[in-house]
Amino acid sequence: MKNLFLSALSIAFCLPAFAQIQMPKEQLQFYTAAWTGERMADGRPKVSDGLLQRLKKVSLEEAWGILKGEGYNNQFDGNWQIIRPDQPMVGRVLTAQYMPARPDMEKPIKELGKTQGRKGNTNSWPIDMLQNGDVYVADGMGKIVWGTLIGDNLGNSIYAKTKTGIIFDGSVRDLEGLEDIAGFNGWVRGFDPSYIQEMTMTCVNCPIRIGRAIVLPGDVVLAKKEGVIFIPAHLAEKVILNAEFIGLQDGFGHQMLREGKYTPGQIDQAWTADIKQAFLKWIDANPTKVPMPRADLDKFLKDKNW
Repeated sequence: MKNLFLSALSIAFCLPAFAQIQMPKEQLQFYTAAWTGERMADGRPKVSDGLLQRLKKVSLEEAWGILKGEGYNNQFDGNWQIIRPDQPMVGRVLTAQYMPARPDMEKPIKELGKTQGRKGNTNSWPIDMLQNGDVYVADGMGKIVWGTLIGDNLGNSIYAKTKTGIIFDGSVRDLEGLEDIAGFNGWVRGFDPSYIQEMTMTCVNCPIRIGRAIVLPGDVVLAKKEGVIFIPAHLAEKVILNAEFIGLQDGFGHQMLREGKYTPGQIDQAWTADIKQAFLKWIDANPTKVPMPRADLDKFLKDKNW
Protein backbone atom coordinates (compact mmCIF):
# COMPACT_ATOMS: atom_id res chain seq x y z
CA MET A 1 0.00 0.00 0.00
CA LYS A 2 2.86 2.34 0.87
CA ASN A 3 4.50 1.79 -2.53
CA LEU A 4 1.18 2.37 -4.28
CA PHE A 5 0.73 5.65 -2.41
CA LEU A 6 4.25 6.81 -3.29
CA SER A 7 3.70 5.94 -6.96
CA ALA A 8 0.46 7.91 -7.05
CA LEU A 9 2.13 10.82 -5.30
CA SER A 10 5.01 10.75 -7.79
CA ILE A 11 2.59 10.81 -10.74
CA ALA A 12 0.68 13.70 -9.19
CA PHE A 13 3.84 15.76 -8.83
CA CYS A 14 4.83 15.00 -12.44
CA LEU A 15 1.47 15.91 -14.02
CA PRO A 16 2.30 19.63 -14.56
CA ALA A 17 5.38 18.60 -16.53
CA PHE A 18 3.20 16.61 -18.92
CA ALA A 19 0.51 19.29 -19.30
CA GLN A 20 0.31 20.43 -22.91
CA ILE A 21 -1.50 23.03 -24.96
CA GLN A 22 0.25 21.97 -28.13
CA MET A 23 0.27 18.28 -29.06
CA PRO A 24 3.74 16.85 -28.32
CA LYS A 25 5.87 16.40 -31.42
CA GLU A 26 6.28 12.67 -30.78
CA GLN A 27 2.52 12.10 -30.62
CA LEU A 28 1.96 14.13 -33.78
CA GLN A 29 4.55 12.00 -35.55
CA PHE A 30 2.75 8.91 -34.27
CA TYR A 31 -0.53 10.04 -35.82
CA THR A 32 1.17 10.91 -39.11
CA ALA A 33 3.57 7.96 -39.26
CA ALA A 34 2.62 7.22 -42.89
CA TRP A 35 4.49 10.40 -43.89
CA THR A 36 8.20 9.69 -44.45
CA GLY A 37 9.34 13.05 -45.81
CA GLU A 38 10.51 16.35 -44.33
CA ARG A 39 8.75 17.72 -41.27
CA MET A 40 8.20 21.17 -39.79
CA ALA A 41 9.91 22.06 -36.51
CA ASP A 42 6.64 21.31 -34.66
CA GLY A 43 6.49 17.80 -36.15
CA ARG A 44 3.91 18.41 -38.89
CA PRO A 45 4.54 16.81 -42.29
CA LYS A 46 5.91 19.36 -44.77
CA VAL A 47 4.47 18.81 -48.22
CA SER A 48 6.58 20.80 -50.69
CA ASP A 49 5.65 24.26 -51.96
CA GLY A 50 5.81 22.93 -55.52
CA LEU A 51 3.11 20.35 -54.83
CA LEU A 52 0.94 22.97 -53.13
CA GLN A 53 1.05 25.17 -56.22
CA ARG A 54 0.08 22.23 -58.44
CA LEU A 55 -2.77 21.32 -56.10
CA LYS A 56 -4.55 24.62 -56.83
CA LYS A 57 -5.44 23.36 -60.31
CA VAL A 58 -6.89 20.06 -59.06
CA SER A 59 -10.68 19.79 -58.89
CA LEU A 60 -12.34 18.81 -55.64
CA GLU A 61 -14.19 16.01 -57.38
CA GLU A 62 -10.97 14.47 -58.66
CA ALA A 63 -9.27 14.74 -55.27
CA TRP A 64 -12.34 13.31 -53.52
CA GLY A 65 -12.54 10.37 -55.91
CA ILE A 66 -8.87 9.47 -55.50
CA LEU A 67 -9.07 9.65 -51.69
CA LYS A 68 -12.21 7.51 -51.71
CA GLY A 69 -10.35 4.92 -53.74
CA GLU A 70 -7.70 4.87 -51.01
CA GLY A 71 -10.33 4.31 -48.31
CA TYR A 72 -10.47 7.91 -47.04
CA ASN A 73 -14.20 8.67 -46.95
CA ASN A 74 -14.32 11.46 -44.35
CA GLN A 75 -12.17 14.24 -45.78
CA PHE A 76 -14.67 16.67 -47.37
CA ASP A 77 -17.08 19.24 -45.98
CA GLY A 78 -19.27 21.78 -47.77
CA ASN A 79 -21.87 24.50 -47.14
CA TRP A 80 -19.49 27.36 -46.32
CA GLN A 81 -19.62 31.11 -46.47
CA ILE A 82 -16.52 32.22 -48.34
CA ILE A 83 -14.82 35.60 -48.29
CA ARG A 84 -13.48 35.26 -51.86
CA PRO A 85 -15.34 32.39 -53.57
CA ASP A 86 -13.41 32.72 -56.85
CA GLN A 87 -10.02 32.45 -55.14
CA PRO A 88 -8.96 28.84 -54.38
CA MET A 89 -6.76 28.27 -51.35
CA VAL A 90 -4.24 25.55 -50.55
CA GLY A 91 -1.82 25.05 -47.70
CA ARG A 92 -0.48 22.92 -44.87
CA VAL A 93 -2.94 22.62 -42.01
CA LEU A 94 -2.31 23.91 -38.51
CA THR A 95 -5.24 22.91 -36.30
CA ALA A 96 -6.87 24.36 -33.21
CA GLN A 97 -9.71 23.02 -31.11
CA TYR A 98 -12.14 25.22 -29.17
CA MET A 99 -14.60 24.19 -26.49
CA PRO A 100 -17.20 25.95 -24.33
CA ALA A 101 -15.54 27.85 -21.52
CA ARG A 102 -15.33 26.14 -18.13
CA PRO A 103 -13.51 28.01 -15.33
CA ASP A 104 -11.69 25.02 -13.81
CA MET A 105 -10.30 24.12 -17.23
CA GLU A 106 -9.73 27.59 -18.64
CA LYS A 107 -7.73 28.91 -15.68
CA PRO A 108 -4.93 26.32 -15.77
CA ILE A 109 -4.77 26.54 -19.56
CA LYS A 110 -4.16 30.29 -19.37
CA GLU A 111 -1.68 29.89 -16.53
CA LEU A 112 0.24 27.25 -18.45
CA GLY A 113 0.20 29.50 -21.51
CA LYS A 114 1.85 32.29 -19.50
CA THR A 115 4.65 29.96 -18.39
CA GLN A 116 5.21 29.10 -22.06
CA GLY A 117 5.40 32.76 -23.08
CA ARG A 118 2.03 32.80 -24.83
CA LYS A 119 0.39 36.22 -24.92
CA GLY A 120 -3.16 37.52 -25.28
CA ASN A 121 -6.37 35.54 -25.34
CA THR A 122 -6.21 31.86 -26.23
CA ASN A 123 -7.65 32.48 -29.72
CA SER A 124 -4.42 34.30 -30.64
CA TRP A 125 -2.08 31.49 -29.57
CA PRO A 126 -2.43 29.34 -32.72
CA ILE A 127 -1.78 32.44 -34.84
CA ASP A 128 1.60 32.94 -33.18
CA MET A 129 2.63 29.49 -34.44
CA LEU A 130 1.68 29.96 -38.10
CA GLN A 131 4.29 29.87 -40.85
CA ASN A 132 4.35 30.67 -44.56
CA GLY A 133 2.10 28.29 -46.48
CA ASP A 134 0.05 27.25 -43.44
CA VAL A 135 -3.75 27.39 -43.32
CA TYR A 136 -5.27 27.95 -39.88
CA VAL A 137 -8.07 25.38 -39.45
CA ALA A 138 -10.18 25.57 -36.31
CA ASP A 139 -13.02 23.59 -34.78
CA GLY A 140 -15.12 26.42 -33.37
CA MET A 141 -18.10 24.17 -32.59
CA GLY A 142 -20.08 25.81 -35.39
CA LYS A 143 -20.71 28.75 -33.07
CA ILE A 144 -21.62 32.02 -34.80
CA VAL A 145 -22.97 34.50 -32.23
CA TRP A 146 -20.17 35.10 -29.68
CA GLY A 147 -18.13 32.58 -31.63
CA THR A 148 -16.07 34.92 -33.82
CA LEU A 149 -12.56 33.51 -33.65
CA ILE A 150 -10.91 36.46 -35.40
CA GLY A 151 -11.54 39.97 -36.68
CA ASP A 152 -9.51 42.08 -39.08
CA ASN A 153 -6.61 42.63 -36.62
CA LEU A 154 -5.93 38.93 -36.22
CA GLY A 155 -6.72 38.45 -39.91
CA ASN A 156 -3.88 40.78 -40.83
CA SER A 157 -1.52 38.83 -38.58
CA ILE A 158 -2.62 35.52 -40.09
CA TYR A 159 -2.07 36.70 -43.65
CA ALA A 160 1.29 38.30 -42.83
CA LYS A 161 2.52 34.94 -41.53
CA THR A 162 0.92 32.54 -44.01
CA LYS A 163 -0.08 34.38 -47.20
CA THR A 164 -3.20 32.16 -47.21
CA GLY A 165 -6.19 32.35 -44.84
CA ILE A 166 -8.51 30.37 -42.58
CA ILE A 167 -11.05 27.56 -42.40
CA PHE A 168 -13.25 27.87 -39.30
CA ASP A 169 -16.13 25.68 -38.21
CA GLY A 170 -17.20 28.87 -36.51
CA SER A 171 -17.49 32.54 -37.36
CA VAL A 172 -15.52 35.75 -37.86
CA ARG A 173 -16.22 39.44 -37.36
CA ASP A 174 -15.11 42.59 -39.24
CA LEU A 175 -15.86 41.18 -42.70
CA GLU A 176 -15.19 44.48 -44.47
CA GLY A 177 -11.81 44.72 -42.77
CA LEU A 178 -10.97 41.14 -43.72
CA GLU A 179 -11.95 41.84 -47.33
CA ASP A 180 -9.47 44.73 -47.32
CA ILE A 181 -6.59 42.28 -46.72
CA ALA A 182 -5.51 41.64 -50.31
CA GLY A 183 -5.10 37.90 -50.88
CA PHE A 184 -6.64 36.80 -47.58
CA ASN A 185 -9.41 34.23 -47.84
CA GLY A 186 -11.65 32.33 -45.48
CA TRP A 187 -14.20 29.53 -45.32
CA VAL A 188 -16.46 30.06 -42.29
CA ARG A 189 -19.94 29.18 -41.05
CA GLY A 190 -21.05 32.77 -40.69
CA PHE A 191 -20.26 36.41 -39.96
CA ASP A 192 -21.30 38.26 -36.82
CA PRO A 193 -20.46 41.59 -35.15
CA SER A 194 -20.15 39.95 -31.72
CA TYR A 195 -16.79 39.10 -30.17
CA ILE A 196 -15.62 35.75 -28.85
CA GLN A 197 -17.11 34.78 -25.48
CA GLU A 198 -17.48 31.61 -23.44
CA MET A 199 -14.96 29.72 -25.58
CA THR A 200 -11.52 28.36 -24.77
CA MET A 201 -8.81 27.11 -27.09
CA THR A 202 -7.99 23.67 -25.71
CA CYS A 203 -5.45 22.22 -28.12
CA VAL A 204 -3.16 23.19 -31.00
CA ASN A 205 -1.87 20.72 -33.59
CA CYS A 206 -4.23 17.96 -32.55
CA PRO A 207 -6.73 15.93 -34.60
CA ILE A 208 -10.01 17.84 -35.01
CA ARG A 209 -13.36 17.47 -36.73
CA ILE A 210 -14.52 20.01 -39.29
CA GLY A 211 -18.13 19.20 -40.13
CA ARG A 212 -18.01 15.67 -41.47
CA ALA A 213 -14.26 15.70 -42.10
CA ILE A 214 -11.45 14.56 -39.84
CA VAL A 215 -8.33 16.74 -40.00
CA LEU A 216 -4.78 16.04 -38.87
CA PRO A 217 -2.04 18.65 -38.47
CA GLY A 218 0.05 18.72 -41.61
CA ASP A 219 -2.79 17.63 -43.89
CA VAL A 220 -2.90 19.54 -47.15
CA VAL A 221 -6.15 21.43 -47.67
CA LEU A 222 -7.74 22.27 -51.01
CA ALA A 223 -10.50 24.86 -50.60
CA LYS A 224 -12.75 25.90 -53.49
CA LYS A 225 -16.32 27.08 -54.09
CA GLU A 226 -17.80 23.65 -53.49
CA GLY A 227 -16.12 23.18 -50.13
CA VAL A 228 -12.90 21.99 -48.54
CA ILE A 229 -11.06 18.68 -48.74
CA PHE A 230 -8.28 17.64 -46.38
CA ILE A 231 -5.66 15.42 -48.01
CA PRO A 232 -3.39 13.30 -45.78
CA ALA A 233 0.19 14.44 -46.35
CA HIS A 234 1.40 11.00 -47.41
CA LEU A 235 -1.23 10.92 -50.18
CA ALA A 236 -0.77 14.48 -51.44
CA GLU A 237 1.62 13.65 -54.28
CA LYS A 238 -0.48 10.66 -55.37
CA VAL A 239 -3.69 12.71 -55.38
CA ILE A 240 -2.08 15.55 -57.33
CA LEU A 241 -0.37 13.34 -59.91
CA ASN A 242 -3.45 11.19 -60.51
CA ALA A 243 -5.69 14.26 -60.78
CA GLU A 244 -3.27 15.92 -63.19
CA PHE A 245 -3.24 12.78 -65.34
CA ILE A 246 -7.04 12.67 -65.39
CA GLY A 247 -7.00 16.29 -66.53
CA LEU A 248 -4.47 15.44 -69.23
CA GLN A 249 -6.65 12.58 -70.47
CA ASP A 250 -9.67 14.87 -70.50
CA GLY A 251 -7.79 17.48 -72.52
CA PHE A 252 -6.85 14.88 -75.12
CA GLY A 253 -10.34 13.37 -75.18
CA HIS A 254 -12.08 16.73 -75.58
CA GLN A 255 -9.81 17.72 -78.45
CA MET A 256 -10.34 14.38 -80.21
CA LEU A 257 -14.12 14.77 -79.87
CA ARG A 258 -14.05 18.32 -81.24
CA GLU A 259 -11.98 17.18 -84.20
CA GLY A 260 -14.23 14.16 -84.75
CA LYS A 261 -11.35 11.68 -84.59
CA TYR A 262 -13.10 9.46 -82.07
CA THR A 263 -16.70 8.98 -80.96
CA PRO A 264 -17.96 9.67 -77.42
CA GLY A 265 -18.38 5.93 -76.96
CA GLN A 266 -14.72 5.34 -77.75
CA ILE A 267 -13.49 8.06 -75.42
CA ASP A 268 -15.84 7.29 -72.49
CA GLN A 269 -14.97 3.60 -72.24
CA ALA A 270 -11.65 1.86 -71.59
CA TRP A 271 -9.27 3.06 -74.28
CA THR A 272 -8.05 0.70 -76.98
CA ALA A 273 -4.34 0.27 -77.69
CA ASP A 274 -4.69 2.62 -80.70
CA ILE A 275 -6.22 5.43 -78.58
CA LYS A 276 -3.54 4.99 -75.92
CA GLN A 277 -0.84 5.30 -78.55
CA ALA A 278 -2.51 8.41 -80.01
CA PHE A 279 -2.68 9.88 -76.51
CA LEU A 280 1.06 9.34 -75.93
CA LYS A 281 1.87 10.99 -79.27
CA TRP A 282 -0.44 13.88 -78.38
CA ILE A 283 1.47 14.38 -75.10
CA ASP A 284 4.79 14.56 -76.98
CA ALA A 285 3.30 17.10 -79.40
CA ASN A 286 1.80 19.27 -76.64
CA PRO A 287 4.43 19.63 -73.88
CA THR A 288 2.88 22.88 -72.61
CA LYS A 289 -0.31 21.01 -71.71
CA VAL A 290 1.53 18.64 -69.38
CA PRO A 291 0.98 19.96 -65.82
CA MET A 292 3.52 17.76 -64.03
CA PRO A 293 7.30 17.40 -64.48
CA ARG A 294 7.91 15.09 -67.45
CA ALA A 295 9.97 12.72 -65.29
CA ASP A 296 6.97 12.30 -62.97
CA LEU A 297 4.71 11.64 -65.95
CA ASP A 298 7.07 9.06 -67.44
CA LYS A 299 7.29 7.20 -64.12
CA PHE A 300 3.50 7.39 -63.73
CA LEU A 301 2.93 5.97 -67.20
CA LYS A 302 5.45 3.19 -66.57
CA ASP A 303 3.65 2.14 -63.39
CA LYS A 304 0.11 2.74 -64.63
CA ASN A 305 -2.23 -0.19 -65.16
CA TRP A 306 -4.38 1.00 -68.06
